[in-house]
Amino acid sequence: MTTILDKVEHEALSLPEAERAFLADRLLNSLGGNALSDIDAAWVAEAERRYAEHKAGKRHSLPASEVFAEADSLTQ
Repeated sequence: MTTILDKVEHEALSLPEAERAFLADRLLNSLGGNALSDIDAAWVAEAERRYAEHKAGKRHSLPASEVFAEADSLTQ
């Protein structure tokens, strides 16, 4: 990496989390294209598919406490 890029990276990583997220969003949006909107659209389509399956009785719901407990067990 270039010296200026190293400096910018170091400075950016020292920002608080919310500011890093804001900066990341600004940088990604500056790249142009529709990569993020394509990803967002794919997630919306997936959520709609899962909801339709749930309404049709093909997918069952779980209590949030079970979902969070499983997620916690995966991170430990």
